[in-house]
Amino acid sequence: MARGLVVVLLGALFSSTVLAQAVQPVPALTARVIDNSGTLNAQQIGELDSRLAAFERERGSQIVVLLVRTTAPEDIAAYAYRVADSWKIGRKDVGDGVLVVVAKDDRTVRIEVARTLEGAIPDLAAYRIIDALITPAFRQGDFAGGLMAGVDGLMRLIRGEDLPLPAARTTATEDLDLQDLGAFLFVAIPFAASFLTGLFGRKLGSALTGGATGFIVKLLTGSLLLGIGAGIAALLLVLALGIGGGGGGRGGPGGFHRGGGPVIWGGGRSGGFGSGGGFRSGGGGSFGGGGASGRW
Repeated sequence: MARGLVVVLLGALFSSTVLAQAVQPVPALTARVIDNSGTLNAQQIGELDSRLAAFERERGSQIVVLLVRTTAPEDIAAYAYRVADSWKIGRKDVGDGVLVVVAKDDRTVRIEVARTLEGAIPDLAAYRIIDALITPAFRQGDFAGGLMAGVDGLMRLIRGEDLPLPAARTTATEDLDLQDLGAFLFVAIPFAASFLTGLFGRKLGSALTGGATGFIVKLLTGSLLLGIGAGIAALLLVLALGIGGGGGGRGGPGGFHRGGGPVIWGGGRSGGFGSGGGFRSGGGGSFGGGGASGRW
């Protein structure tokens, strides 16, 4: 009786310890390919990312690859669903996202499919991609090749689905969105204004800064309305900051000191210029547990 009670108590203690173990935090979504396991080299990541970016431009659907060491204490299905639910990849008005998770030390892989794509990528099809394309290469140590083959298989299935195509983009900066542009101009305008007002005086320099800003925004976005709006906003910003024109510099907030750099106020945000190629979630992937897991 006493021995049985001890066993029960030890079992209860073990169970409570496991339940109390904190799950891993969801990593930040910074790129289409995130390798937190040290498996892929820079060239392999770049090639896979380029392929996913080209597919997103072509079809609109977002595919993201995440490599981790382990998903413990969760199994890979629970972990992948939690990550996918947090990231919400896929277009907001379509919900066409796919997440591929590799847990290297666990030797498991998971394809998590957003609800909109469950018709194009049913559970059986996801399992076949894992079993026939991904894990055979993984067993040979070719993780990059397995992932390339896997995402190519996913792309073929998505191309067969009748989904709305993304709007055509006519500028060279296809990955640049308004948030990125605003963050860039917020830093660039004071620099340009300081230079131009120093050469031409405050009034003319402010006008030139506004004109240059409007021209750049029009060039990048293809929108005359956005260009005009940005130019006016830049002009008002320069006048409000009082940058330049005084010869001796200004020491107020956002101003410039003679001989020094700019006082840049305000913080940055994750995922701006230079972070993961400007990639971010489309904000629309609603994941309901569709997909498949496999081992190698």
